[in-house]
Amino acid sequence: MKLVVAIIKPFKLDDVREALAEVGVQGVTVTEVKGFGRQKGHTELYRGAEYVVDFLPKIKLEVAMADDQLDRVLEAIQASARTGKIGDGKIFVSTLEQVIRIRTGELDLDAL
Repeated sequence: MKLVVAIIKPFKLDDVREALAEVGVQGVTVTEVKGFGRQKGHTELYRGAEYVVDFLPKIKLEVAMADDQLDRVLEAIQASARTGKIGDGKIFVSTLEQVIRIRTGELDLDAL
């Protein structure tokens, strides 16, 4: 089993959600987060004063899946989240040791 964590631009959330649904993803956890990468934030002008915005708004998606779904999920996220501009985000993949559905006690793939 794999856990995919993707950091994307907020306005791409609906596109990514639809792409994940098309490849058979049944559940996604979405969190509003702030952060920066190579783009290092940006400068804004507010009431005549210039200030630096260090942390930019992003969306963090977490998706757990069977190993055989991984390639389709990665392709779906990349294709739907890409704008071609700096700050498109990152995808992190890690291995899940165990999954437990709290309500039923089902384990691993049955719990997904």
